Amino acid sequence: MTSVVAQSHFIFGLRTGVSNNLCFFDEQTVVFPCGNSCVCFNTVQRCQRFIPGSEKSQGMRSLAISANRRYLAVSECGEKATITVFDLQHEQGRKRKVLTAGDMLVEEFVCMAFSPDSKYLIGQTGGPEWKLIFWLWEKQKVLATVKTGNSNNSVTQVSFNPYNNMQLCVSGTGVFKLFRYSEGALKQSSFPKVESINFLCHTWMTEERVIAGTDTGRLLVFESGDLRREINMAAKAVQEQPDRSEGAVGSPNVPRITAILSYSKGFACSLGSGIVCLFEKNEEDGYRRSKEIQIPPDPYSNELTPAESQEIDTMCISPAEETLAISTDRGQLYSFSLSSLEINKEEHIHFEFLLQPFHSKSITGLSVCIRKPLVATSSLDHSVRIWNYDTKVLELYKEFQEEAYSVALHPTGLFILVGFSDKLRLMNLLIDDIRTFKEFTVRGCRECAFSHGGHMFAAVNGNVIHIYSVTYFENILNLKGHNGKVRGIEWSLDDSRLVSCGMDGAVYEWNTQTGKRESESVLKSCSYTDVAFSSDCKTILAVGTDLTLKEIQDCQVLREVPGDEVAHTAVAVSHSGRVVFTGTSSGTIRAIKYPLPLQKEWIMYQAHCGPITKMVITFDDQFLFTVSEDGCLLMWKVIDKDGRELKSSRQIIHTEEILVTKSDLEEKTQNMLELKMRLEELQMENEYQLRLKDMSYNEKMKELSDKFTQQIESLKTTQQIMKTEMEKQEREHQKSSAELTVKNSKEMKDLEVSYSQKLIVEHERYQDLQQKNQRMQEDYEKQLKDAEERKVQSLQELTQLYEAKLQEKTQLLEAQQQIREFKEIIKQVEEDEERKIHDIQIKYEKKLHTEKEINTNLKGETGLMTQKFYSLQRQIDDRCTDINKLKQERQRLLGLIRSLESDIEDLKRQISGHEKTNQDKDKTISGLKKKNQELEKLKFVLDFQLNELKKQTEPQQDDITEKKERIHQVCVCVCVCLEEELVQIDHSNTQLKLAVSDLRLKLRTRDKEMHKEMQKVKDLETHLQRLKSDLHNCVGFIQDPRKLKDSVQTIYARYVPQTDGAEKSSVDEDIQRAFGRHRDHLERTVNSLKTRLAKSAEEHEKVYVKIMKENVSLITEINELRKELRLVRTQVKDYKVQLATFKKSNKSRPNSENGPKRGDQT
Repeated sequence: MTSVVAQSHFIFGLRTGVSNNLCFFDEQTVVFPCGNSCVCFNTVQRCQRFIPGSEKSQGMRSLAISANRRYLAVSECGEKATITVFDLQHEQGRKRKVLTAGDMLVEEFVCMAFSPDSKYLIGQTGGPEWKLIFWLWEKQKVLATVKTGNSNNSVTQVSFNPYNNMQLCVSGTGVFKLFRYSEGALKQSSFPKVESINFLCHTWMTEERVIAGTDTGRLLVFESGDLRREINMAAKAVQEQPDRSEGAVGSPNVPRITAILSYSKGFACSLGSGIVCLFEKNEEDGYRRSKEIQIPPDPYSNELTPAESQEIDTMCISPAEETLAISTDRGQLYSFSLSSLEINKEEHIHFEFLLQPFHSKSITGLSVCIRKPLVATSSLDHSVRIWNYDTKVLELYKEFQEEAYSVALHPTGLFILVGFSDKLRLMNLLIDDIRTFKEFTVRGCRECAFSHGGHMFAAVNGNVIHIYSVTYFENILNLKGHNGKVRGIEWSLDDSRLVSCGMDGAVYEWNTQTGKRESESVLKSCSYTDVAFSSDCKTILAVGTDLTLKEIQDCQVLREVPGDEVAHTAVAVSHSGRVVFTGTSSGTIRAIKYPLPLQKEWIMYQAHCGPITKMVITFDDQFLFTVSEDGCLLMWKVIDKDGRELKSSRQIIHTEEILVTKSDLEEKTQNMLELKMRLEELQMENEYQLRLKDMSYNEKMKELSDKFTQQIESLKTTQQIMKTEMEKQEREHQKSSAELTVKNSKEMKDLEVSYSQKLIVEHERYQDLQQKNQRMQEDYEKQLKDAEERKVQSLQELTQLYEAKLQEKTQLLEAQQQIREFKEIIKQVEEDEERKIHDIQIKYEKKLHTEKEINTNLKGETGLMTQKFYSLQRQIDDRCTDINKLKQERQRLLGLIRSLESDIEDLKRQISGHEKTNQDKDKTISGLKKKNQELEKLKFVLDFQLNELKKQTEPQQDDITEKKERIHQVCVCVCVCLEEELVQIDHSNTQLKLAVSDLRLKLRTRDKEMHKEMQKVKDLETHLQRLKSDLHNCVGFIQDPRKLKDSVQTIYARYVPQTDGAEKSSVDEDIQRAFGRHRDHLERTVNSLKTRLAKSAEEHEKVYVKIMKENVSLITEINELRKELRLVRTQVKDYKVQLATFKKSNKSRPNSENGPKRGDQT
């Protein structure tokens, strides 16, 4: 197995044709199908997690989420349709149960629904049975089945009553039925006459009321299964009308109602293309239309049918009823915040994209940029989109009038190449637009690609590959050779080669400098679909319709990896060379180890629901991108088995530059200036308005201040009056309080006397009561002590009793808890083990089958291997003797090498003799030119003789053969001479190269000596610098002779050596001058030798190229002469046959009348 794996990272797209294909998991997460997986997308964190579909399914058909938002049911088509229930609260979306229809042969479940308590699940099968199946899904038990429709009455939706687990509703074409589960069967509880009405959707409003939408734009209200009334959709304020006849048909102008959804305030329904109407309850038990939300128009669209004309497939609302989300028939997702409805007072309210605008049709082209994190896609929906895989955002998007067949991003990320039906267009990627820059007359370009350097691009037109220069926009080469349409091209890393594959079964490797084929591999039984170079560009990997992955090198197929009955449609090789990714016609991706294994070893991933059209790996091997006919772009993270990112040697720093045209920049600057002027005008106007307001407010403030001052004055006067009145009242209060104190003092004295007498009497009574109380307290203390003892004893008994009971209860509870836990563990273990046993059974059955095949092959191979073993044993003995001989030869060659080294030293002295050899080469070149002139004359003579031979075929046939032999001999002689001269030239070139290498060695030694001398110069400069600093210090002692003398002596002792330095310095200077002269001489000689060598190499190259061209032209002429000779011979034979038949017919005419008839028969 491969050590590199791929992990689903992000996906752009929505799978249409799936019933109920959008639902909320929580307030921030939505679930929708894309490719062959269900995607859980967090709208806040902008991240995704994937729930992959089953391997052998033929595609998803419908989704259903439980009322508690925990379980997701996915129905998949196949020979035996299945419904898989996943646990969404588990991180990886753990598979809980797989439900089937039992013994019934069911190909699909068109719709499903969970019960309100999430215990039951209903599924509606497709035609021709149209049966409704009722499961207790956790036990995989079918409780009941009932037939709901027929070939003329198809079912489109089923649902549970949200207030009753046992009641459910079924609607469709001429079908509206309520069923109730009782006594182990589903029984129909209502029989409305709706045979002529086509119901598209319905929703439960109350326990008894259901509202259904039709294809004629009618909203019908059912009470207890009976049609009661209709909601008028035409009026702005919707009123409820009495029931009309069931067979009445709505007006043709009213659009279809394809989706309906109830919520706490009322319900929402689609009103034709791109419109959702919100209805609220009113007091009269009816509904009124409150708001209308529209899909916004697409500013980049050029289609005849605008974006707002999309039909709404599914609606869902978040658990807190904060967000409404919808999906459309063109694979787009939109959302709207319901909490902003009350704030938003605009007439036209629009949805917003939930994720990004997706492709709505098959994706035909895919390209990745090197210098920017960009991916480009083209599609049959007439659009080209630029995605940023770092931010997971759609950077640019544009729609065209024609379908886009192919796309290629320039390595800089500033240009894009798009192939249309009429032309190939080179476009600029501007900041907010994709603008055409240059058009090329390449019709129906299905494949195009920029070179890695970005200076060229290749474009395919049928079976011809055109190569253009990006700098001059000129057609450099036209690569012709394919007999069928070219399906894939790829450049080598150095852009010197291009590989192509076609429907004619040919894989060609082209030289992009000369336009010639360097290698080819043709297999007419296979139509190739994609091709790629290996990481080292030495081998080619190709896939096609013969269900194999081929590795081709030097025109030979090295290895073939069979595809296990599935055709490969695309191939991509990692730049590290560790893994090969292939896409298949079933939409899966395979990771195969490279070098390719001998057996079937790969890792398979569920990816798309259609054939993969293109796949590409980023330049740093971090991401893999795949696109398919299902219109989805899937982004894979390439990691190792431990989950770590791959360490790539190609670290790329992404640039952030953008392309802006001068006119756009000027227009924007002009707009900025205008806006700036407008801003200044508004500022002046605002300042003027502020001044006016300040003046008016100042006047108002003045008026208010005057008014308040008057009020203050009046309040002050009233306060003064109140103050005088208060003082008067205070004096009166003091007088009355003095009289009261005197009166109260007298009364107090009288009361003290009376209370003192009473106190004495009460004190005596108190003493008596105290004695009595003391006696009673002693009695009560005794009683309390006895009661306390009894209480403690009874408490101890009770605690012992209840502790024993409590211990028994806790043991029982623990046992019951353990039993429940063990049951749950056993249940989960049984489920896991059943699934594992099933997987292991399938796995080992496959292994057993393969092992049986391998065993039979190995039995045949063992006989061959034994024979090979004996032969190899003999070869090993022979090789041992050869090794001994080679060891002796090695000793001999070592001695020879030593002798050759001395010869090399002698050859180094012979460099000067090469000038004479160059002159000899010039003479040989002139001789070759004369021979070329003679060959041209000979060509002219041969042309003349060929014309004569055409006129006189029979008599000069012998002469033609002689001329042919003579031409052949002359060509052979010329080729032999030229080859000998080329060998001599190569020999002289090798000698010159040896001489140059010797001179380079000498030059290196001279460089080393020069560096030593330069180091000496640096040391002398440092000494001189130190001497200058010491002399500068001496200047400070200029006034003190003694110190000056001492410092001079120290400087002398430090810098002047004891020996005779003058002689040495003079000798050193002479040596340096001699060394410099010698070095200059050597440099001049090396430069002159280099120039001579370059000139001679150029001249030899020119002569060689000229000779080769002349040889090629002569050989082509000889081949043409041979062809003409064959034609002449065939003509002569035809003439002879005609002459013989003519003679026979003349002889047979006079003999009899039946003769001509016989002759005609013969």
